[in-house]
Amino acid sequence: MGSASANAAVRGRLWRALALILALVAATPAGAQTATPDSLFSTAPTTGLISPAPVTPGEVFGPGSTLSSPSQWPSLSATPGAHAKMPVPMVPAGKVALALSARFGKGEPVIGGGLTWRVYDSKPDGQGKFRLVREDKQPAPTIVLPAGRYIVHVGFGLATAVKPVFLRGPTVREQFDLPAGGLRLEGRVGNVKIPSAQISFNVFKGSQFEPGDHRPIAEHVLTGNVVIVPEGTYYIVSHYGDANAVVRSDIRVQAAKLTDVTVTHRAAAITLKLVAEKGGEALANTAWSVLTPGGDVIKESIGAFPRVILAEGEYRAIARNEGRVYEREFKVVTGVDGDIEVQAR
Repeated sequence: MGSASANAAVRGRLWRALALILALVAATPAGAQTATPDSLFSTAPTTGLISPAPVTPGEVFGPGSTLSSPSQWPSLSATPGAHAKMPVPMVPAGKVALALSARFGKGEPVIGGGLTWRVYDSKPDGQGKFRLVREDKQPAPTIVLPAGRYIVHVGFGLATAVKPVFLRGPTVREQFDLPAGGLRLEGRVGNVKIPSAQISFNVFKGSQFEPGDHRPIAEHVLTGNVVIVPEGTYYIVSHYGDANAVVRSDIRVQAAKLTDVTVTHRAAAITLKLVAEKGGEALANTAWSVLTPGGDVIKESIGAFPRVILAEGEYRAIARNEGRVYEREFKVVTGVDGDIEVQAR
């Protein structure tokens, strides 16, 4: 009975430790669907975002938005059981070798890069904090530690896993399941790719039509960046410019795959000008307001020829210059960029 109580107390401390570690990790900041035969992930540190990089043998994803062929995987990722064949270093008396690896899920190959491993002491210090014992960014490290209980956390982008381990005997092998995939984004107007400086994306968990927490898990993602997320449903909010050209798209990310998402905007870039006569020079120090037909203000700016990106539709431009007000109605057609002249008369 006393042994059962002691084991329950140990499990209770471990689960409290896990809860605190998970809270610590959650508080750490990160920063229309078409699959294309392109690549991939780099082995950059775990930040939630991985910038594009050339294909190398150590990368996880290959052509066709799927895992590359076994001949292209790094040696640790050749088969699901590759880690078990790795040599174990000499272990001094009283210490244990902890061999770690992670895979995309049951039956999937070992992840060959982009992982961050952290090992914590299972017991908090006098301030209630759990001491970080070791950190490693190798894909499948073998860490030699004193025998005892620890908490191991692994991160791959925004996908994480954590569990307690008990080190005893010469070697302990632990494999973590991280069913994660990649999400790469770009925007287009018709068949024309939107320049990366003019568009950004926010990524949210779940569907846009579901109730619940709608805080982004990744913000201001740029064209071409890869966001690593757990397998599941997400929605993308794409901002083209800083006015009302906004598109929302639900997408599905699968484990071990790179999903390319192309968001199509129905919008155009418009340059406003206040002129004394048609085709004349734009008047400086002009204050502008762009309104919907119902009177809602879409964009305000000051300048001789401000440029604004607007969703397709009808608008009214109001120009204020030297105490006088001028206005003009105009229409925005998708993909038709151009000038809107308001005559000062």
